[in-house]
Parts: sequence; C-alpha cells; structure tokens
Amino acid sequence: MSEEQTVSLVDVLQEDEELEEEASAVLAGSDSDHCSYPQGYVKRQALYACGTCTPKGGQAAGMCLACSYKCHEGHNLFELYTKRNFRCDCGNGKFADAPCKLFHDKDDVNSLNKYSHNFFGEYCTCRRPYPDPEDQVEDEMIQCVSCEDWLHGRHLGCEVPDCVELQEMICESCMNANQFLWSYATQLAVPGQALEPEAAKEKGADAVADEAGEPSSKRSRPEDGVEPTCKLKELEATGVKRARSGAVFWPSGWRSKLCRCHACQVRLTEAGLSFLTDESDTVLAYENKGKREEGRAPAHDPLMSALDNLNRVQQLEIIHGYNDMKSELKDFLQRFASEGKVVTSEDIRQFFEGQQSRKRRQADGRFHCA
Repeated sequence: MSEEQTVSLVDVLQEDEELEEEASAVLAGSDSDHCSYPQGYVKRQALYACGTCTPKGGQAAGMCLACSYKCHEGHNLFELYTKRNFRCDCGNGKFADAPCKLFHDKDDVNSLNKYSHNFFGEYCTCRRPYPDPEDQVEDEMIQCVSCEDWLHGRHLGCEVPDCVELQEMICESCMNANQFLWSYATQLAVPGQALEPEAAKEKGADAVADEAGEPSSKRSRPEDGVEPTCKLKELEATGVKRARSGAVFWPSGWRSKLCRCHACQVRLTEAGLSFLTDESDTVLAYENKGKREEGRAPAHDPLMSALDNLNRVQQLEIIHGYNDMKSELKDFLQRFASEGKVVTSEDIRQFFEGQQSRKRRQADGRFHCA
C-alpha cells in the first residue's frame, strides 16, 4: 500500500463527516420523537409522504419526521426534504384505518397545507421519481424557493451557476406566475441571462445599480414618517429588461433588498409570497439552525488525535477494517433504499452488533504489513 493510500483515511473520515453534517442539518431541525402536529403549521420541517398509505390516485398527504419513523416503518416513503408552513397529516382523515401512534386528536384535514406531485414521489417538470433508475444522466436536483418542487438542472432552462448551494432558485413557472419578480431579477438575480440590447444601451449598468441600491438623498426615509419610495417601481422605470425565460438564481441576501412598501407587501401577500421578505425562511437558515441545535463541530477530534499516535502497521489495520465496515454498511443501507424503507435506530444497532460478533469470531485474523 502506498504512502498516499495510508493517509487517505483522514480524507475519507472528513468526507463522511461532511455528508453526515448535511443530513444532520436537515433532520436536526425537526423532532424525531414527537409528532409536530401540536405545533400547528410549522414554519419549516423535514417531511415525508407515504406511498403505502396514500398511493397515487388518492389524496396527497405528508408527515413529520417522527411519524415517518414511528408510524410508517417499512412503508414506501418519499423523502420531501423540507417544506414550509405544513401541518402533519399522519393519521388524519386521509389515512383511513391507519391512526397516528404519536398524537391521536387530529382534524380530518389540514386545509392550509399545500401539496404537489412530490407527495406521490414525482419531481421536476418531467415528473420522474428520485432517484430515477431509468435516468442515466448525472444531474443535480434543485429546489424552487416558491413552489418547493425539485427540478433537474438540465430542465431549468438556464445555466446552473457555481456555488449553487449558497443561492436560491425560482423556477420559470413561478417567475411567470408572478411577473413582478422579473423586474427584481434585472438587478438582484445572479447574472447568467443577457439583458435586452436596446435597454442595456439606454441605461448603463452603473446607473441602474445606483437606482436599485441604497436610498439616495432624494428618496424618502422611513424615519421621516413618510411612506418609502417603491423600489419595484424604480426598477420598472429604468426600462432595463431581462429575457423572461428559464429559472432565476438569486444570491445570498437578495431577500433583504425586496421593497417593503405597503403596496408591495400587499402584492406579496396576495401572491402567497410574503415569506420572501423573511430571511429566516430560507433552507440555509433552517440548516444552520439544525447544526447549532445538534451541537456538532467539537473543538478537538479524539479520533484524529488517535490516528496521529498510531504506527504504520496499526494505521493499515484500521484502514482495512474501516473500508470493510464502510462497504458492508453501504450494502446494508442500500437494501433499505431499494425497498423504500426507513432505517431505524434498532436496524443500525443490529448491524453493529453483527459487526462486533464477527470481530470476536475473527479475533486471530489480523492484517499484517508485508
């Protein structure tokens, strides 16, 4: 084994830690033991749909993280990642003879919940499952901020920018349903679609940026007790246009630049987009909250320190053992994924008990460096 391979364990551990943190960021913000129904329409939470209890052709329904574990173990579940303002449906009138095991007194219907084809395991404009066993194209799925559907990058109608994980996306359908968003897109969105040539000649980029930026001395300030100038009208008055096609990506902090005047707040409310002025609504904010609650990222990693104190033979033994365990764990989890089952803490416990039993049986079969 080469020197490069002997130190690869650190890289593997770091990669696994990053993947674990990503999953933890989604799940840590939701309660895995108690149904979220008593909390009402939760601002944002991890959600699932059950293809076993609510199959395609029936009524769409969604459930919280705890109910996916406790009430639908072994069922065909669809992971919906996170959605906003949703109340757990588990055990309500949509589930016939399958009551919720965690909270019994539920209304038959949560009238304010919003549903889509995602709740039947279909995503994107192509309405395909994810993962899709028939799709041979490597492509990432990106969630729309507005409709919260997941779309393939190749079906967005635009180029996916770098650092997409730090940006928010609004799909073309949602942009066209709310035409005023195109006006914001001329200055606030991530560059990637050309402005119309004639409009760009009439207004230079610097001039437009000044009009869309901080208030000038001519504008009314909130502390003056006067209704602030509408930023949206100012953008529309510039005459600068953007090609109205394809999804639009927005950089971090773009929500804070939306107009807060009374007319615009009413417009957002009527369009069902009032959440856009709430920067804590973002998935990134939710994930950061989950990371804080999980209390991860210790200042001192005892595993890394232990590796530094081992000799070469001991490091090789650990690498072999770790790689074997990782391969077996991957195969073990793959069986659950292929059957659409949720992995419980009991499943994981049994897996590692099996590992320990095998290790005791093979106590004399150690690896040696040639």
